Amino acid sequence: MSYPIHNANPAFNDSAIAQYMNTDFIVLDAALCVALAREQFFDKLKNDDIPAHIFIDDNGRLAGMLSVRRLLQEADTLQPVKSLMTSPFLQVSPDDERADVAARLAHSEADIVPVVTNGQLVGCLTEREIAHLLEDDVTEDAQRQGATLPLEKPYLETSPVSLWKKRAVWLLLLFVAEAYTSTVLQHFEEALEAAIALAFFIPLLIGTGGNSGTQITSTLVRAMALGEVGLKDVGRVLKKEMTTSLMIAVTMGLAGCFRAWMMGIGVEITVIVSLTLVCITLWSAIVSSVIPMVLKRCGIDPAVVSAPFIATLIDGTGLIIYFKIAQYTLGLE
Repeated sequence: MSYPIHNANPAFNDSAIAQYMNTDFIVLDAALCVALAREQFFDKLKNDDIPAHIFIDDNGRLAGMLSVRRLLQEADTLQPVKSLMTSPFLQVSPDDERADVAARLAHSEADIVPVVTNGQLVGCLTEREIAHLLEDDVTEDAQRQGATLPLEKPYLETSPVSLWKKRAVWLLLLFVAEAYTSTVLQHFEEALEAAIALAFFIPLLIGTGGNSGTQITSTLVRAMALGEVGLKDVGRVLKKEMTTSLMIAVTMGLAGCFRAWMMGIGVEITVIVSLTLVCITLWSAIVSSVIPMVLKRCGIDPAVVSAPFIATLIDGTGLIIYFKIAQYTLGLE
């Protein structure tokens, strides 16, 4: 489902709240009594679409919000509407970033949000705009976590050339990053020649590390987007993920031991594979827990370089761990 953009402004970037805000709203003066406020409210209605809230202005500045239902049901028609309004309330600025506002909305039950500049109301986010904003935020995170730039148009309206531009850049970067794994293999060439069976488990090991890292990153990036965790929580996150990963590591180590035993490759290789699975799983937990929060602290969107790049990093470092354990166990230099 597509939604209209009410106030698209080229002065703001595509993720600024100005691109979402609705400029169709009703403002009443705080000095009005309930009776006069009702009259002005009905005069300002443009169609049969009755808003749930109206805004109260006090000397040119937004003072609060008022439920239309409360305005119409109030029995004392002589009291000022200012006494009925809600204040304080969640408000945003036109140049606020969509991700920041989405995180604030996640911790609020607001169904309408005023957009304010220097105390003056310039727009609002109704339930429809909020739904659009949250949908775009989740979509962008999902696309970025897949190592592709976000699409400006719906998928079926996007040309193959545009998809190529969105994907090729990141794939080239991942290609360059992944290239160092061949350097690692070349460096440990003697270990591979001494025990060719080590090569059988390379896809299994780097795949396990990458998959484990992706699980953690996906969960953590979303929690960060919702404002649930930040850099100050890195200790708690590490403790939680290391505890979880330790249990997963033991499980994967036993699975690797069973797999190596089934292939009949010997006790030494079985031990190497099992120990490596444990170490890679724990290492993956550390990398995947720390890097997204550090990137966020540096002002870089963690969704952009999270899952694919962390998986690539773990691939290469995982191989180093594998061959170092193999060298030590097999007594190789």
